[in-house]
Amino acid sequence: MSEEKYLLEVEHLKQYFPVSQGFKKIPLKAVDDVSFAIRPGETLGLVGESGCGKTTVGRTLLRLYQPTAGRIVFDGDVLFDSDKGIDVDMLPYRKKMQMVFQDPYSSLNPRMTVEDIIGEPLDVHKLYSTKQERRDKILELMELVGLNAEHAMRYAHEFSGGQRQRIGIARALAVNPKFIVCDEPVSALDVSIQAQVVNMFEELQEKLGVAYLFIAHDLLVVHHISDRIAVMYLGHLMEIADADDLNDNPLHPYTLSLLSAVPIPDPKTARLSKRIILEGDVPSPLKMPTGCPFRTRCNYATDKCAEKMPELSDRGNGHYVACWNR
Repeated sequence: MSEEKYLLEVEHLKQYFPVSQGFKKIPLKAVDDVSFAIRPGETLGLVGESGCGKTTVGRTLLRLYQPTAGRIVFDGDVLFDSDKGIDVDMLPYRKKMQMVFQDPYSSLNPRMTVEDIIGEPLDVHKLYSTKQERRDKILELMELVGLNAEHAMRYAHEFSGGQRQRIGIARALAVNPKFIVCDEPVSALDVSIQAQVVNMFEELQEKLGVAYLFIAHDLLVVHHISDRIAVMYLGHLMEIADADDLNDNPLHPYTLSLLSAVPIPDPKTARLSKRIILEGDVPSPLKMPTGCPFRTRCNYATDKCAEKMPELSDRGNGHYVACWNR
């Protein structure tokens, strides 16, 4: 990977959490050997079922969690490298990397007005010289995300879920970042509001050229907004490809089952499509199966799958799959 080409590079990222079992601690492998890269102004969608480690990836990238191992390079600067012992102070990079949280209800301080919530990043990074300049910037950000100036002195509880998420997006944009982790930003919203917020993300990307890691479990939303999509299962990346390519030509058995579960609006097509139902339950991350974590639920599994986790291999046109048999 060339460092000029990518804004963010993640190599062999691991995030383990120690969990007490009796008198000993064992590692819960939330993220295990994940690698991907994001270009400037690109959206990478990250999908997978609940508990697969999507949010942990986003939080670890922004160093809200301290990574266990791996390498994170942002804009040519190495932020973390466990092999070389590099672990830089993140404060200067907070201006370039931001996050929009999943829950618009709990991610806003109920004691602060909207003006203070959006203005807080400006205060932390000292991005204004006068009170008037601060207020002008806040009103400009509110207009950018579709909020009115009279909303500035209200509190978060006075707004709907969609409006609160807009406040969170304005707060993230206050420092003019190059990269935003969008952690399931529409999953807590009504479907009609989801479309508005997703369209707003796209408009902001066109205006500001910001790159997104868009985390979600709704494949229709992800396909709509993403340039490329990465599929995750139990802390591992299973497949990564161009959004249309992944939708039209899924290779990994897990991706096939995810796509088969997407509702089809046309009743005739829906009747003809075959749903792939996975057998068994998701294994516990504390007792992971050997080799490929998906093998216990996979129709294609062989003895080789139990021996070793396959690495992501290029199947052409940047379509990477981690599977021995597909």
